[in-house]
Amino acid sequence: MISSFFSKAKPIHLVVVSVLLLVVFVMTKMSTIAEAFSVELFFREAFLFGVCLASLFVLDFFVSKNNLTKKNSYKILMFGLFVAVLPESLLNSKLLIANLFILLALRRIISLRTSKDIKKKLFDAALWISLATLLFFWASLFFILIFLALLLHSIVDIKNWIIPIVGIVCVAIITASYMIVMGVDFTPYLQGFFDVSFDFTPLNSKRIIVAATILLSYGTWASFYFMRNIKHQLKSYKPSFILVIISSLIGLLIILVSPYKDGSEFIFLFAPLSIIMSNYLEIIPEKWFKESLIVILILVSVMNLML
Repeated sequence: MISSFFSKAKPIHLVVVSVLLLVVFVMTKMSTIAEAFSVELFFREAFLFGVCLASLFVLDFFVSKNNLTKKNSYKILMFGLFVAVLPESLLNSKLLIANLFILLALRRIISLRTSKDIKKKLFDAALWISLATLLFFWASLFFILIFLALLLHSIVDIKNWIIPIVGIVCVAIITASYMIVMGVDFTPYLQGFFDVSFDFTPLNSKRIIVAATILLSYGTWASFYFMRNIKHQLKSYKPSFILVIISSLIGLLIILVSPYKDGSEFIFLFAPLSIIMSNYLEIIPEKWFKESLIVILILVSVMNLML
């Protein structure tokens, strides 16, 4: 049974989910790329697949390191299946890379619970989110997590509140300096950079509607159990679980305001939703129900890939 196979954390699980991502990535790209095959195209797409794998490994690392789930591989299974359910999430290279930067930032933000190297972690988190913002402006909403983490961990030293701003300024100065030195025109870069859209017409396809319904239904249902479970966590871990919930809400907000309405904007929701679903799968006593939830995702994934 699938749920039993992933109930323990083993290296083979990363291999299995990596193969799943490869299949989804190749099938999605084959159906969407119109340009002729070339060496440049191969290496560009290989790099983007590397970004997908890196996102998977970063998620697995910081979730396991900070005990956001028990010692199982449900979180990477969920991440792989969410991508398979909505393969359009792989189509926008900027959002794909920005999501990796956000995961690297989350790794640093969540680890603030240890109270070690706080200043370095805050600077790194601000740096990664700033880099993500350069690719996709609405990724800047994740800056909320940094300051919320400071509040939740009762970090009151004013220096620590200034450090994230220093990280933002550093990235801004370096980026502006590079563009000036290289003679890059600011106008084309900033054109459409701050755009927002509430037009959901482009999402009006059977595949995206089915995928979005499944994702939001799973996420909403599991979130009730996830939030109820927070009060049973150790005091030092509660802020981390609250940050996961806020991350998912930010992911939803990005879906609402993003100028991209093609399914690619859902990528920011997958990581926090994977953590939430993993926690839910851990507490389900009925094996048949747990198995059913996973099988439904697999069936929807196959259906969407075939459409």
